[in-house]
Amino acid sequence: MRAFRQAAVYAEGRGIITADLAFDGRIRAIGEVGEADVLPLPAGAVVLPAFIDEHIHGAGGADAMDGTHASIGTIAKTLAAEGTGAFLATTMTQSPENITRALQAAGEYYSHPSAGGARLLGVHLEGPFISARHKGAQPLEYVAKPSVSVFEEYQRAAGGCIRIVTLAPEEEGAIELISHLRSTGVIASVGHSGAKYEDVVRAVGAGATHVTHTYNAQSPLHHREAGVVGSAMLLDELSCELIADCIHVSVPAMRLLMKNKPQNRRILITDAIRAKGLGDCVSELGGQTVYVKGGEARLADGTLAGSVLKMNRAVQNLVEKVGMPLCEAVDCATRNPASDLGILGETGSIAPGKRADLTVLDASFNVIYTVVGGELVFRA
Repeated sequence: MRAFRQAAVYAEGRGIITADLAFDGRIRAIGEVGEADVLPLPAGAVVLPAFIDEHIHGAGGADAMDGTHASIGTIAKTLAAEGTGAFLATTMTQSPENITRALQAAGEYYSHPSAGGARLLGVHLEGPFISARHKGAQPLEYVAKPSVSVFEEYQRAAGGCIRIVTLAPEEEGAIELISHLRSTGVIASVGHSGAKYEDVVRAVGAGATHVTHTYNAQSPLHHREAGVVGSAMLLDELSCELIADCIHVSVPAMRLLMKNKPQNRRILITDAIRAKGLGDCVSELGGQTVYVKGGEARLADGTLAGSVLKMNRAVQNLVEKVGMPLCEAVDCATRNPASDLGILGETGSIAPGKRADLTVLDASFNVIYTVVGGELVFRA
């Protein structure tokens, strides 16, 4: 049994309280606890649920598209250092062979994970079912029409662990695929799309519940056509991902989204690539050269190519730049994605009986500890 003594703990339903917190694989008690291995805390530290990143391509020099168990393990260990305890390995638009190889590796890792690091919850299939006009940094030559049969091939390759599919609902075959995804318990996410408002309404009616990296690579809000961005803000059924690095989305635009979405529909993601954690460098995304400088990752033509954002800094940006209360900001990276993925009963908040998935931040939002299933996977 381990414990934090007289810590500031963000306890489910109670806000931040001062209490002892005891845990092994699960949270055993919040309050006064008996004998335990006590982890020391600096003044100003706060114990939070571990972060959940639903949209992460890579980190630490590794990418989900590498198609290897080792690369996913590298991502998992790298994410633990930013307080992330669980993630979806995110693919991208590529050849069917490359996507299949990546999915097979993710499925194998999901069934037989490496020791240590963040927990793999499954796969976010970002593409190839997207709009060529809104491809962002996705390779044009591999963009494909939405297809139930192709998705099922991919799901079989992944061993059934695809949890989210990003697609463009205006494309032929998309509504049929969205309906199929809903029937099989997979989240359909509107993204890389030039959809009009009526397209998004039709998608929601078919079962779409999610928007991929809101504002980015999608039709903007216009006073004569709401587009994907306007639809995302207007339709409460849709949970909205946000890359809160102040590069992909400006601070006023972040405030606008947070003001318009119900609290439980706001989800922080990093959309990070293999260059995360490597500083300024020349990297790669889907066979394309990426130049990372000053925290920005871009293709040669200037197109943003994912991010190098860390989740603890995303939470910090919501608090210090957007002006959100700490608990609301933390919910965007914990409770809300857990609810979105249907796992809030086991993780995403701190309550007795839940998994001991925890992160501890100091007063400057630096990560001190990350705990996954009771295992100490990062210690500063």
